[in-house]
Amino acid sequence: MRKTLTILCAMLCSGSLQAQTFTMTDSMQWKAYDDFNDALLDKSRNIYKADTEQEGADHRGNGARDNDFSGCAAAIWCQAIYYDMVINAYNRAKTEGNEVLMRKYKALHDKIYKGEKAHYVNFNFHDPNTNNGWFVYDDIMWWTCALARAYQTFRKAEYLTYSETSFCRVWYGSATVGDDGSYADPARFSGKSGGGMFWEWQPIAHANPHNPGDFRSACINFPTVIAACLLHQSVPEGRTPPTAARPTKQTKEWYLEKAIEIYDWASKTLVPTNGRVADGIHGGDPEYSDHLYNQATYIGASCLLYKLTGQTKYKTNAIAGTRYVFNNMVNSSKILNFENGYEQGVYAAIFAQYLPMVVYDFGQTTYLTYIQRNMQKAWDNRDDQRGIQKGNFTQKTASTDVVESYGGSGMPALMLMFPAHITKDDIVDGVEEVSDAQASVNADVYTIDGRLVMKGATLGQVGNLDKGLYIYQQKKMLVGK
Repeated sequence: MRKTLTILCAMLCSGSLQAQTFTMTDSMQWKAYDDFNDALLDKSRNIYKADTEQEGADHRGNGARDNDFSGCAAAIWCQAIYYDMVINAYNRAKTEGNEVLMRKYKALHDKIYKGEKAHYVNFNFHDPNTNNGWFVYDDIMWWTCALARAYQTFRKAEYLTYSETSFCRVWYGSATVGDDGSYADPARFSGKSGGGMFWEWQPIAHANPHNPGDFRSACINFPTVIAACLLHQSVPEGRTPPTAARPTKQTKEWYLEKAIEIYDWASKTLVPTNGRVADGIHGGDPEYSDHLYNQATYIGASCLLYKLTGQTKYKTNAIAGTRYVFNNMVNSSKILNFENGYEQGVYAAIFAQYLPMVVYDFGQTTYLTYIQRNMQKAWDNRDDQRGIQKGNFTQKTASTDVVESYGGSGMPALMLMFPAHITKDDIVDGVEEVSDAQASVNADVYTIDGRLVMKGATLGQVGNLDKGLYIYQQKKMLVGK
């Protein structure tokens, strides 16, 4: 069936509950991100502090909640989520054609990248020291995803190299550490013990081989799928398959093959019905404990595989995973529940990374309304002096409250990905046909969150893209079957 292409006109939403309650502006959203950095980024090391009571980010530690004020850095895997945020800020500025903000956030990105790399042992993913090294598979895989996104944004080869080497270190294990890798190869582990990805290696410095029944969690499996999809998008065609026992890069085809394989195991095992993601499995039945980041990465993995394969089951799963969140993990006003365990406050920022594909690409505009409510509630309950919010959007943050970077990331992360000027009407209403003049101009195509899809595209090429919302000629373009 022929795809149709339309330009979406920017419209004001009037006469609705949304228009009366959503007073967010783009400038508020940029301010929320800047205030987050002002409060929680260590400006000398350019990595993030665990909380606002830390003078700097020097070493691992849980921070103020353990009465530790010695300079605790945020957890290594959460640093990757904050790194995603600066990439998202740059991409949004680029999509909106704001060159001043592009320069600002490109400079900030470069500082954060250098700071993170320097602190975390120069991205030597085989260094297992427990202060600033790597000792859980998912810690590495979150960085694999973030570095792949950095490469897709800035096209610097170093980012792709680190993304690939980290992925392969997780998959194949490390000769230095002695672990046998995260992949629970069905050729080695039979029955319920085979398939998917192991969460950790033990002991940290000199690992033993994995055993049947070792934990295979959602937080390593679905990020692995996402990383493999991003690498499939990024690496060049025509690579020769590697022959080494522990290669440092793979072929384009291999990444997609493994993304599909891990997704099939994880979705069947951890998400057997209704979009609810189990936390993991020890070899028996799935173990349920609702966590927003597991829902988020299941949604993200599903969306990316739909984009790469066009198979409807992935889109159906993404929508089911989102529906589960807003039916079961929110209050009566659809405000996201807040999890206050160690590092759990970052979950909303991870949700922010992947929900836009469901809203914009799949046209699920109800969820845009819900997210607007969340952003507005968080903004209204921020600390007016510091401009930050502690993560429980329903509670007012006082100027004396200790704010962790984990919970503090939720509000700005959502705001970066859901621009205030894009309303439900922009997605479903107010369309007009492309003019002949517009049709004659070639231009780059971006996703709504700023990822480059195609350079110098013709109108016909844009019309053949996967269904979704794009930015073309600095206008919102809806491609649909």
